[in-house]
Amino acid sequence: MRRTDLRRTAVAAVAVASLTLLVGACGADKPAADAPAAGAPSGGASAKQEEPGKQEEPAAKALSVAELEKLALAQGDVTTYMVTKGTKADEAVAGSVKSDKPECKPLVDALSAIPMGQPGAHVLRKAIEKPAKMKVDPGASAEEKAKAGLGALTQPITAERLASYEGKGAQEAFATLEKAGKSCAGGFNGEQDGEKLKITKVAPDTVTGGDQAQGWTLSMAGDGPDEQDVVMKLAAVRKGGTLATFYTISLGGTVKAQPTPVIEAQLKKLG
Repeated sequence: MRRTDLRRTAVAAVAVASLTLLVGACGADKPAADAPAAGAPSGGASAKQEEPGKQEEPAAKALSVAELEKLALAQGDVTTYMVTKGTKADEAVAGSVKSDKPECKPLVDALSAIPMGQPGAHVLRKAIEKPAKMKVDPGASAEEKAKAGLGALTQPITAERLASYEGKGAQEAFATLEKAGKSCAGGFNGEQDGEKLKITKVAPDTVTGGDQAQGWTLSMAGDGPDEQDVVMKLAAVRKGGTLATFYTISLGGTVKAQPTPVIEAQLKKLG
Protein backbone atom coordinates (compact mmCIF):
# COMPACT_ATOMS: atom_id res chain seq x y z
CA MET A 1 0.00 0.00 0.00
CA ARG A 2 1.47 3.34 -0.99
CA ARG A 3 0.64 5.01 2.25
CA THR A 4 2.58 8.11 1.34
CA ASP A 5 -0.15 8.63 -1.27
CA LEU A 6 -3.02 8.61 1.20
CA ARG A 7 -3.17 12.35 1.71
CA ARG A 8 -0.78 15.26 1.37
CA THR A 9 -1.92 16.63 4.72
CA ALA A 10 -1.06 13.38 6.44
CA VAL A 11 2.41 13.21 4.94
CA ALA A 12 3.12 16.81 5.84
CA ALA A 13 1.80 16.16 9.33
CA VAL A 14 4.26 13.32 9.74
CA ALA A 15 7.18 15.39 8.49
CA VAL A 16 6.34 18.48 10.52
CA ALA A 17 4.68 17.08 13.62
CA SER A 18 6.64 13.93 14.27
CA LEU A 19 10.07 15.19 13.29
CA THR A 20 9.90 18.87 14.25
CA LEU A 21 7.57 18.72 17.22
CA LEU A 22 8.55 15.34 18.52
CA VAL A 23 12.28 15.88 18.28
CA GLY A 24 12.35 19.63 18.86
CA ALA A 25 9.85 19.66 21.69
CA CYS A 26 10.80 16.40 23.37
CA GLY A 27 10.55 16.68 27.09
CA ALA A 28 7.79 19.29 26.83
CA ASP A 29 5.32 16.87 28.33
CA LYS A 30 4.09 19.13 31.09
CA PRO A 31 0.52 20.23 30.36
CA ALA A 32 -0.16 23.90 29.86
CA ALA A 33 -1.83 25.59 32.81
CA ASP A 34 -5.13 25.82 30.97
CA ALA A 35 -4.79 22.62 28.97
CA PRO A 36 -7.67 20.13 29.21
CA ALA A 37 -6.70 16.75 30.53
CA ALA A 38 -6.83 13.88 28.09
CA GLY A 39 -10.31 12.43 28.13
CA ALA A 40 -11.75 15.43 30.02
CA PRO A 41 -15.44 15.98 29.27
CA SER A 42 -16.36 18.54 26.66
CA GLY A 43 -19.22 20.99 26.90
CA GLY A 44 -21.77 18.54 25.43
CA ALA A 45 -22.33 14.96 26.47
CA SER A 46 -23.80 13.78 23.21
CA ALA A 47 -24.90 14.80 19.74
CA LYS A 48 -27.99 16.88 20.38
CA GLN A 49 -31.13 16.30 18.40
CA GLU A 50 -33.90 18.80 17.81
CA GLU A 51 -36.53 18.33 20.52
CA PRO A 52 -40.24 19.05 20.15
CA GLY A 53 -40.90 22.59 21.33
CA LYS A 54 -37.21 23.40 21.57
CA GLN A 55 -36.37 26.96 20.56
CA GLU A 56 -34.61 27.14 17.20
CA GLU A 57 -30.98 28.18 17.25
CA PRO A 58 -30.35 31.80 16.26
CA ALA A 59 -28.68 32.42 12.92
CA ALA A 60 -24.92 32.52 13.36
CA LYS A 61 -22.48 35.25 12.42
CA ALA A 62 -19.38 33.97 10.64
CA LEU A 63 -16.11 34.55 12.47
CA SER A 64 -13.03 35.99 10.81
CA VAL A 65 -9.83 34.02 10.23
CA ALA A 66 -8.21 35.96 13.07
CA GLU A 67 -11.05 35.04 15.42
CA LEU A 68 -10.89 31.39 14.37
CA GLU A 69 -7.13 31.31 14.94
CA LYS A 70 -7.73 32.22 18.59
CA LEU A 71 -10.25 29.39 18.96
CA ALA A 72 -8.26 26.75 17.07
CA LEU A 73 -6.07 24.26 18.88
CA ALA A 74 -2.51 25.21 19.76
CA GLN A 75 0.47 23.29 21.06
CA GLY A 76 -0.13 22.54 24.75
CA ASP A 77 -3.94 22.38 24.50
CA VAL A 78 -3.95 18.57 24.32
CA THR A 79 -1.49 16.91 26.68
CA THR A 80 -1.31 13.65 24.75
CA TYR A 81 -0.91 15.22 21.30
CA MET A 82 1.41 17.61 19.52
CA VAL A 83 -0.35 20.31 17.51
CA THR A 84 0.85 22.51 14.67
CA LYS A 85 -0.77 24.87 12.17
CA GLY A 86 -1.47 23.72 8.65
CA THR A 87 0.57 25.23 5.84
CA LYS A 88 -0.07 25.99 2.18
CA ALA A 89 1.63 22.72 1.30
CA ASP A 90 -1.11 20.89 3.22
CA GLU A 91 -3.94 22.45 1.27
CA ALA A 92 -5.60 20.33 -1.38
CA VAL A 93 -6.74 22.05 -4.56
CA ALA A 94 -10.52 21.75 -4.59
CA GLY A 95 -10.68 20.96 -8.30
CA SER A 96 -8.34 18.00 -7.84
CA VAL A 97 -10.76 16.17 -5.54
CA LYS A 98 -13.24 13.86 -7.28
CA SER A 99 -15.60 10.96 -6.63
CA ASP A 100 -17.28 8.46 -8.94
CA LYS A 101 -20.47 9.03 -6.93
CA PRO A 102 -21.50 12.71 -6.57
CA GLU A 103 -23.23 11.96 -3.28
CA CYS A 104 -19.92 10.77 -1.86
CA LYS A 105 -17.82 13.80 -2.79
CA PRO A 106 -18.36 15.47 0.61
CA LEU A 107 -16.52 12.52 2.16
CA VAL A 108 -13.60 12.88 -0.26
CA ASP A 109 -13.52 16.60 0.54
CA ALA A 110 -13.42 15.84 4.26
CA LEU A 111 -10.62 13.30 3.72
CA SER A 112 -8.74 16.06 1.89
CA ALA A 113 -9.38 18.62 4.69
CA ILE A 114 -11.49 20.73 2.32
CA PRO A 115 -14.20 22.63 4.24
CA MET A 116 -17.83 21.72 3.73
CA GLY A 117 -20.09 24.22 1.96
CA GLN A 118 -19.22 27.92 1.91
CA PRO A 119 -17.67 28.98 5.22
CA GLY A 120 -16.88 32.62 5.91
CA ALA A 121 -13.46 31.58 7.23
CA HIS A 122 -11.54 28.39 7.97
CA VAL A 123 -8.21 27.27 9.43
CA LEU A 124 -6.28 24.00 9.44
CA ARG A 125 -4.59 22.22 12.32
CA LYS A 126 -2.58 19.00 12.45
CA ALA A 127 -2.20 16.84 15.54
CA ILE A 128 -0.09 13.75 16.12
CA GLU A 129 -0.56 11.47 19.08
CA LYS A 130 2.54 11.25 21.24
CA PRO A 131 4.21 7.84 21.49
CA ALA A 132 4.06 6.25 24.92
CA LYS A 133 7.80 6.87 25.25
CA MET A 134 8.52 10.09 23.45
CA LYS A 135 11.15 11.78 25.59
CA VAL A 136 14.57 12.17 24.12
CA ASP A 137 17.68 12.89 26.16
CA PRO A 138 18.47 16.61 25.60
CA GLY A 139 22.07 15.55 25.14
CA ALA A 140 21.27 12.97 22.50
CA SER A 141 22.88 13.25 19.12
CA ALA A 142 21.03 14.54 16.08
CA GLU A 143 20.96 10.99 14.75
CA GLU A 144 19.39 9.67 17.96
CA LYS A 145 16.79 12.44 17.93
CA ALA A 146 15.96 11.76 14.29
CA LYS A 147 15.59 8.06 15.07
CA ALA A 148 13.16 8.91 17.86
CA GLY A 149 11.16 11.07 15.45
CA LEU A 150 11.02 8.34 12.83
CA GLY A 151 9.73 5.97 15.48
CA ALA A 152 6.57 8.10 15.65
CA LEU A 153 5.70 7.69 11.99
CA THR A 154 3.00 5.12 12.71
CA GLN A 155 1.30 7.29 15.33
CA PRO A 156 -2.24 8.43 14.47
CA ILE A 157 -2.25 11.77 12.66
CA THR A 158 -5.29 14.06 12.63
CA ALA A 159 -6.00 16.89 10.20
CA GLU A 160 -8.64 19.23 11.64
CA ARG A 161 -10.51 21.76 9.52
CA LEU A 162 -12.20 24.40 11.67
CA ALA A 163 -14.73 26.46 9.71
CA SER A 164 -17.15 29.26 10.61
CA TYR A 165 -20.42 29.91 8.76
CA GLU A 166 -23.04 32.59 8.34
CA GLY A 167 -26.69 31.88 9.17
CA LYS A 168 -27.51 28.17 9.04
CA GLY A 169 -24.44 27.30 6.98
CA ALA A 170 -22.85 25.12 9.68
CA GLN A 171 -26.03 23.06 10.11
CA GLU A 172 -26.30 22.62 6.35
CA ALA A 173 -22.65 21.61 6.04
CA PHE A 174 -23.04 19.05 8.82
CA ALA A 175 -26.18 17.66 7.19
CA THR A 176 -24.37 17.31 3.86
CA LEU A 177 -21.60 15.24 5.41
CA GLU A 178 -24.03 13.21 7.50
CA LYS A 179 -26.09 12.36 4.40
CA ALA A 180 -22.95 11.33 2.49
CA GLY A 181 -21.96 8.99 5.31
CA LYS A 182 -25.31 7.20 5.03
CA SER A 183 -25.51 7.19 1.23
CA CYS A 184 -21.99 5.86 0.74
CA ALA A 185 -21.95 3.05 3.30
CA GLY A 186 -21.19 0.55 0.54
CA GLY A 187 -18.07 2.40 -0.59
CA PHE A 188 -16.95 4.58 -3.49
CA ASN A 189 -13.93 5.53 -5.55
CA GLY A 190 -12.19 8.85 -5.12
CA GLU A 191 -9.27 10.88 -6.40
CA GLN A 192 -7.13 13.64 -4.93
CA ASP A 193 -4.33 15.32 -6.88
CA GLY A 194 -4.33 12.43 -9.33
CA GLU A 195 -4.00 9.76 -6.63
CA LYS A 196 -6.73 7.11 -6.64
CA LEU A 197 -8.39 5.68 -3.58
CA LYS A 198 -11.00 2.98 -3.24
CA ILE A 199 -13.15 3.19 -0.13
CA THR A 200 -14.75 -0.20 0.46
CA LYS A 201 -16.89 0.65 3.48
CA VAL A 202 -18.17 3.62 5.47
CA ALA A 203 -19.54 2.73 8.90
CA PRO A 204 -21.01 5.06 11.54
CA ASP A 205 -18.85 5.67 14.58
CA THR A 206 -19.80 7.21 17.92
CA VAL A 207 -18.67 10.79 18.52
CA THR A 208 -20.26 13.06 21.12
CA GLY A 209 -20.24 16.74 22.05
CA GLY A 210 -21.28 20.14 20.76
CA ASP A 211 -24.69 20.71 19.18
CA GLN A 212 -24.27 17.94 16.61
CA ALA A 213 -21.66 15.22 16.28
CA GLN A 214 -21.08 12.18 14.11
CA GLY A 215 -18.17 9.90 13.34
CA TRP A 216 -17.33 7.34 10.67
CA THR A 217 -14.85 4.53 10.13
CA LEU A 218 -13.66 4.23 6.52
CA SER A 219 -11.86 1.25 5.04
CA MET A 220 -9.63 1.81 2.02
CA ALA A 221 -8.54 -1.09 -0.17
CA GLY A 222 -4.86 -1.94 -0.45
CA ASP A 223 -3.02 -1.87 -3.76
CA GLY A 224 -2.71 -5.64 -4.13
CA PRO A 225 -4.47 -8.87 -3.10
CA ASP A 226 -2.03 -9.36 -0.21
CA GLU A 227 -2.46 -5.84 1.12
CA GLN A 228 -4.84 -5.27 4.03
CA ASP A 229 -7.37 -2.46 4.04
CA VAL A 230 -6.27 0.83 5.55
CA VAL A 231 -8.67 1.87 8.32
CA MET A 232 -9.25 5.61 8.83
CA LYS A 233 -11.46 7.73 11.07
CA LEU A 234 -13.53 10.79 10.24
CA ALA A 235 -15.54 12.95 12.63
CA ALA A 236 -17.62 16.10 12.40
CA VAL A 237 -18.69 18.22 15.37
CA ARG A 238 -20.79 21.38 15.18
CA LYS A 239 -20.90 24.07 17.86
CA GLY A 240 -23.20 26.92 16.89
CA GLY A 241 -22.00 28.35 13.59
CA THR A 242 -18.65 26.55 13.71
CA LEU A 243 -18.02 23.11 12.23
CA ALA A 244 -14.89 21.07 12.93
CA THR A 245 -13.99 18.01 10.89
CA PHE A 246 -11.28 15.60 12.00
CA TYR A 247 -9.62 13.15 9.60
CA THR A 248 -7.30 10.62 11.23
CA ILE A 249 -4.93 8.15 9.58
CA SER A 250 -1.86 6.15 10.50
CA LEU A 251 0.99 5.28 8.20
CA GLY A 252 0.93 1.98 10.07
CA GLY A 253 -2.35 1.23 8.30
CA THR A 254 -5.01 1.17 11.01
CA VAL A 255 -6.58 3.81 13.24
CA LYS A 256 -8.31 2.15 16.18
CA ALA A 257 -10.13 5.09 17.73
CA GLN A 258 -11.37 8.60 17.12
CA PRO A 259 -9.03 11.37 18.39
CA THR A 260 -11.32 12.03 21.36
CA PRO A 261 -8.85 14.19 23.35
CA VAL A 262 -8.38 16.43 20.30
CA ILE A 263 -12.13 16.74 19.70
CA GLU A 264 -12.85 17.48 23.37
CA ALA A 265 -10.06 20.04 23.63
CA GLN A 266 -11.38 21.83 20.53
CA LEU A 267 -14.92 21.88 21.88
CA LYS A 268 -13.67 23.33 25.17
CA LYS A 269 -12.02 26.21 23.30
CA LEU A 270 -15.21 26.84 21.33
CA GLY A 271 -17.02 27.31 24.64
